[in-house]
Amino acid sequence: MLIRCLGAEWVKLRRSRIWLVLLVLPVFSTLIGFANYWMNQAILQNGWYSLWTQVSLFYGEFFLPILIAICCSFVCRLEHVNRNWNVILTAPVSTPTIFFAKLVVVGVLLFVVQLFFFVLYMCAGFIAGLYAHFSFPLEVFGWIMRGWLASLTIIAFQLWLSTRIQSFAVPIGISVCTVFVGLGLYVSGLGMFFPLSLLTIGMGVLSQESLSLGELGTFVVMCVLFVTSGCALGIRHLTRAGL
Repeated sequence: MLIRCLGAEWVKLRRSRIWLVLLVLPVFSTLIGFANYWMNQAILQNGWYSLWTQVSLFYGEFFLPILIAICCSFVCRLEHVNRNWNVILTAPVSTPTIFFAKLVVVGVLLFVVQLFFFVLYMCAGFIAGLYAHFSFPLEVFGWIMRGWLASLTIIAFQLWLSTRIQSFAVPIGISVCTVFVGLGLYVSGLGMFFPLSLLTIGMGVLSQESLSLGELGTFVVMCVLFVTSGCALGIRHLTRAGL
């Protein structure tokens, strides 16, 4: 049944304009970060690491959370039109299956976006000529994967919001506000206790120091807890809505 739900979600996305958003936002954020790096090379002299600080700052700290919110609002938009939730929740499909299908679809989309951002980062580095003077940091692969894992925590909660709120824009606005909350908690040393802060830590946005084994374990555990909590809230809401 989950496979059928996934198929239905992909049909909705296939002819939509969400693909344009998935392409434009990473490109736009990379261009801003690359321009900032290019104009400040006298200060930013640590090669690939310096480039990462700039492109990941705009992408991971601002554009990626917004992109997640847009995707979550989009996959719930059709259900809010003409009260389609009532039709879906009375179908012979379990509520968890409906929610997990949306989680998987958005998660796959964001994984593709992460890979696309990695390619953009590589291209920016080659344009800047970094390959000739600096070795490529293997830590980037960890930042990409941990960033995707952290994004799953945001997806779970954004889906919960998007199932509750009919407006397309309101969950996105909430996401923008939580970006600053996450940044504040990260600066306060409480980054492991908020999904947006986990994204900052996972992608090495503000610090490129490697996580210790204990920190990595805590990071993974908190991601699992947040994803579980977000899914539980979303499924609980849909179950009550279907009563």
